[in-house]
Amino acid sequence: MRAAALYGAVGSLVLSALTAAPAGGATPTPYGTPEDRGAIVAAARAAATGVAFGACPAAQKLPPSAECGTVAVPLDYADPWGPGIRLTVSRLKATGAPADRQGALVYNPGGPGGSGMYFPALAKEREWKRIAAAYDMVGYDPRGVGRSAPLSCQNPAEFAKAPTQAPVLPSAAYKRERAARAQAYAQGCARNAGPALRHYHSLNNARDLEVLRAALGERRLTFLGASYGTYLGALYAVLFPGHVRRMVLDSVVDPEPAKIWYTSNLEQSLAFESRWADFRAWVARHHGTYGLGRTPAQVQASYDRARARLAATPAGGTVGPGQLHSAFVRTVYYDGYWPRRALALARYLKGDPRPLVAQAAPDPRDAVEDENGNAVYTAVQCNDAAWPTNWAVWDRDNTALARRAPFETWANVWMNLPCAYWPAPRQQPLDVRTGPGELPPLLILAAERDAATPYAGALRLQERLAGSVLVTERASGTHGISGGANACVNGHMETYLLTGRTPVRRASCAPHPQPDPVSLDRRAVERKLPPAV
Repeated sequence: MRAAALYGAVGSLVLSALTAAPAGGATPTPYGTPEDRGAIVAAARAAATGVAFGACPAAQKLPPSAECGTVAVPLDYADPWGPGIRLTVSRLKATGAPADRQGALVYNPGGPGGSGMYFPALAKEREWKRIAAAYDMVGYDPRGVGRSAPLSCQNPAEFAKAPTQAPVLPSAAYKRERAARAQAYAQGCARNAGPALRHYHSLNNARDLEVLRAALGERRLTFLGASYGTYLGALYAVLFPGHVRRMVLDSVVDPEPAKIWYTSNLEQSLAFESRWADFRAWVARHHGTYGLGRTPAQVQASYDRARARLAATPAGGTVGPGQLHSAFVRTVYYDGYWPRRALALARYLKGDPRPLVAQAAPDPRDAVEDENGNAVYTAVQCNDAAWPTNWAVWDRDNTALARRAPFETWANVWMNLPCAYWPAPRQQPLDVRTGPGELPPLLILAAERDAATPYAGALRLQERLAGSVLVTERASGTHGISGGANACVNGHMETYLLTGRTPVRRASCAPHPQPDPVSLDRRAVERKLPPAV
């Protein structure tokens, strides 16, 4: 699945610790794989050591009452006493009475490649206050992310280079160029990470979560995972079912082993097209505000006109078709972006590029973080499973798909294509499945029209995790709905985290209201822009 941080948002598993097919050809033993035993050793060591929390770096922009520290985890769980790495952790202690504290709530925002260090800052938000009163709000950087043994595959300045093209119908020459770039990127990952590259994958991320639980002094884990974080949580639940207390899985990655990850990305590209259609229909309904067309087809024509103009003359020297596309991908993740993106497109077509440049131009200050997130995304997904190694397969599948879903298909290909040339060994995706009584009830949240993690994945995960409960936001496509605009969804999450109570099996919530368009003239006054003509 796409890394959310890169596009504004966007991403196997084990039957049990004793029966999982081992990665890398290891032979199972009565005590599980070497990695299983290593996780036990590392967790025991972490429980004895704990986390030495202190002041957070100013760069984290966390409240003064937040604290930060590190947790040691093995690089290779088959060798728990060998080289290790340290994961950075943030925490804001529960704000309520000590008697009401329920433990730590650990958060992973997805990606893979996303940082959760900001999570304690949410404690002040209205949607999180009661939860923050009962729980320590704990975020962390997964392995490879931020300061947690960071990965890099390319010079960040080169990664952030702009403007770039984004042809909807790429030529054979352009495809060859992108394939060569993908191969070079994969080689850069291997060159920079060396032998450690093979150890950045989802199974180790789940084992790291177990070590973090132990280091925090928690007997059982309370966890909130969004997007890829749902896959991580599902893996943890199957690997360590006895250590699960409560778990919220928000915007679900389909855990079907055969879909990790190549097929998942094909399905995601198709779902993006439907959500892009939702955005265009909304803009068309507000033609009086934006003037971009009275039908979705006319809105598409306006977008295509902007793309062609930017291909010829980049806005501000930095916004080409690639930057336009990256900015508008956010509209299929979050409808909160709809008014500002529609406004920027309208202003650009009327001769004022400033709003578009402000929203789409890459910020050089973000280059290191963005490249790091992309490197981790690539390493984890490429390591997790086998990918087609023949470009002809990618070309065949995506050429056919692009006829139905032109908006995102090729961009998704270029992002994931390094996996065709990946130099590290692959994990074998294993099943995510639990039987009755193996887990406490888990709460699954999903929006019906979510494109980044299509809704079918939530249904499939509920089938596979016995006793789990699904809350659906109907007719909505926001990716990541916990703590968001829907009070019904938030109510179910809060009740579950505070009391453990869930609906019987499934519940649904009416969609949150679509955003209201803002008149161009009013925004012009607010931003001191020339009036629309």
